[in-house]
Amino acid sequence: MNIFKNIFPEKKLSHPLSLSSLFADMHSHFIPGIDDGARTLDDSIELIRGMNGMGFGKIITTPHIQGDFFTNTPEIILNGLAHVRAGVKKAGIPVEIDAAAEYLLDDRFEEKLKSNNLLTFGDKYILAELSFFSPNPNLYNLIFNLQIEGYKVILAHVERYSYWFNDFKKYEELKDRGVFFQVNTISLGGYYSAMVKKMAEKFIDLDMVDFLGSDMHNENYLHALENARTEKYLEKVLASGKLLNSKL
Repeated sequence: MNIFKNIFPEKKLSHPLSLSSLFADMHSHFIPGIDDGARTLDDSIELIRGMNGMGFGKIITTPHIQGDFFTNTPEIILNGLAHVRAGVKKAGIPVEIDAAAEYLLDDRFEEKLKSNNLLTFGDKYILAELSFFSPNPNLYNLIFNLQIEGYKVILAHVERYSYWFNDFKKYEELKDRGVFFQVNTISLGGYYSAMVKKMAEKFIDLDMVDFLGSDMHNENYLHALENARTEKYLEKVLASGKLLNSKL
């Protein structure tokens, strides 16, 4: 039974949308065994095969880099990338695979910035996330320092930071500071909660979404992405002409 259809029946399309107009997905976790994403190469291959079947021609996978928990390095990620690329080639999946990282803006991030060894993609984009409990009190300074060094900051899954749900001005301030916003496509299907879904829709209504990302971790996310393909708000954002995924 499709529980999402029962919860949100009024906003479903009759046929799933192709995601080929996005072309590139820029938020996923496909390097096996280094974060909370794919556990094995076989897992990665099956998830990538599923995404290619939905229309993606390029995947930029972004393992977590965090101060204390996922202590990955560019070397670990790029070695893992070579492993995944070889698996994809062997499987005959017609998709380009690249890698960057999803950086937590925690109290250890500044030392990573000073190292001048950050993983980026496209036109020096860097994918950053915040704690789900509270934002870094030094957030604006971190963003400013990144921008001074020429990085273009993308805030991951902007719709999921519940501490700003009743303080939307914080999002507007970040936009005014030149931060790009990424929404998880699966949020549109209600994967996290009804409130997160509403926030994702609000960003679309306000033309504040620059990138869509799958945030793919496992098979549950793949099913959720399939479910989101019948959302009218997905149709709306794909038709907006605002998304930058295809330029990566």
